[in-house]
Amino acid sequence: MAAVALAEDKCVNKMKLKMKKRYMYAVACSVLCSAQAMAQTAYDAARYAGDELNGTARFVGMGGAMSALGADISVIGTNPAGIGLFRGHDVSTSFGMNITKAESDFNGSVMNDKRNKASFDQIGFVYSTKIGNRTTLRYLNFGFNYHKSRNFNRVLAAGGMLGGLSQTQQMANLVGGSIHSISDMDDIYNYGLEGHSGLSNPYDPYYSNYPYLGVMGIRTELVGVGTLSNGKQAPMGWNGNANGFRSREEGGINEYDFNVAFNVEDRMYFGITLGVNDVNYTRSTYYSEDVYDGNHSGYYELRNAFRTEGTGLNLKLGAIFRPIEDSPFRFGLAIHTPTWYSLTDKHSSEIYSELNYKFEDEADNMQFKADERTTTYAGESLQDYRLVTPWKFNVSAGTTLGSALALGAEYEYAGYNACRMSYNDGTPMENQNQYTKSILKGQHTVRIGAEARIASAFSVRAGYNFSTSAFKDGAYKSLNANDIRTDTEYMNDLSRNTVTVGLGYRGKWFYTDLAYKYDLYKSDFYAFSSEALPVTKVTNERHQLLLTLGVHF
Repeated sequence: MAAVALAEDKCVNKMKLKMKKRYMYAVACSVLCSAQAMAQTAYDAARYAGDELNGTARFVGMGGAMSALGADISVIGTNPAGIGLFRGHDVSTSFGMNITKAESDFNGSVMNDKRNKASFDQIGFVYSTKIGNRTTLRYLNFGFNYHKSRNFNRVLAAGGMLGGLSQTQQMANLVGGSIHSISDMDDIYNYGLEGHSGLSNPYDPYYSNYPYLGVMGIRTELVGVGTLSNGKQAPMGWNGNANGFRSREEGGINEYDFNVAFNVEDRMYFGITLGVNDVNYTRSTYYSEDVYDGNHSGYYELRNAFRTEGTGLNLKLGAIFRPIEDSPFRFGLAIHTPTWYSLTDKHSSEIYSELNYKFEDEADNMQFKADERTTTYAGESLQDYRLVTPWKFNVSAGTTLGSALALGAEYEYAGYNACRMSYNDGTPMENQNQYTKSILKGQHTVRIGAEARIASAFSVRAGYNFSTSAFKDGAYKSLNANDIRTDTEYMNDLSRNTVTVGLGYRGKWFYTDLAYKYDLYKSDFYAFSSEALPVTKVTNERHQLLLTLGVHF
């Protein structure tokens, strides 16, 4: 950033004009990245390591605080021992509607965006086998459940006045260690037009010196070379006047849980769940910026399309104990192993610039305005990699007061800073793993819930969740010198509050439940990395209405 401030406008302007005269358009190309190119960030790890409250409407209505109470199909994913409390067969399915809203505030510029989307959230069954009334093992139960453990649907609109800060300055900083003169710049700018080789060859070490975003900036003339006060030349970007950003995220993590659970003397319950996760995530972003440099001005647009697909495996082990024979009070313990993911990222980007130049002819003391010119550069990448999420630990307690009231509470911990990424051949991403450890931290989650029977067949429910942030203060997205990522934006989600209410009907064999969930959490958003860039404050809201239909026999 200091190099940018010290650069002399005159030298930079002449360099840019020289390149404009030589070529009007940069060449669009595609790049299939090598296994050693950096693509993943700590923000990807945090996204796929997390989950959220979802499942049956009864489970959601009680805030998910049912790990010790059990006897609901959704506890298969929190404490597998809860399936051991079933005393009959059960089949259920759940679906609903989600409304997501986001309000951003950047330097007093407020924007709003929202989206409505239907969802299919859960389907599962429990097959209960009674062993005997006097045997040590009373019931042996088997269960399967599908549920959406993470909903990625989110929209965001943000922007405002930049006061001279610019994403192009980050582009320049990325190539700052490898560009030292106009001739170095020309090698990148002219590739494909004059036959220069090596730049787009992912197996050539020469390529690893050039981050993809920096290459795009150079070839659209958003990055130039300026002369510093000490006489050395260094890359620099433009000054930013105003910007705009929009993003749309879609998809989720679908979890398929296979369970076996045991009821021992109606006092101890044990269970194990094998989880198979299916990741489907897409994000599209649009960033625009008005730029200026002395008498010169223009604007550019950067579009990114990002997609992740893959699968993962995990195990969940749980136990529930009723320590006092004549008391309904019980407590539970559960351990979730890491999820071992095999993922594929597909990323494409395109940048478009439209710049106007003015210059003075000192000999004739006249001003000239160059014709308006445009440049476009595009590319795409593909990478397979592995992700290991952190262990999770859950403790819970629950009791009933006669047949009128059920109460539950639980605490869960996950150390997000323990996420680990590696290339598809098993080689650890050491730099990214250290970076992940430095910006992520442990997340604490508390859940409480209650269910009250108001009539023989009807119940009302309420619940509350609180989760701390998984990001340390000052966390930021790091793009480095051999990075293929061009999405500079990042968002640090802060603590999350979730409030739920529900209503249930229980017939002789048929039941139905309705739940409403309200999520509220704030985020700190940055369109690009700069220590001087003010934070964009984002308020996120999600309203979910959930309906469950089931039979018990």
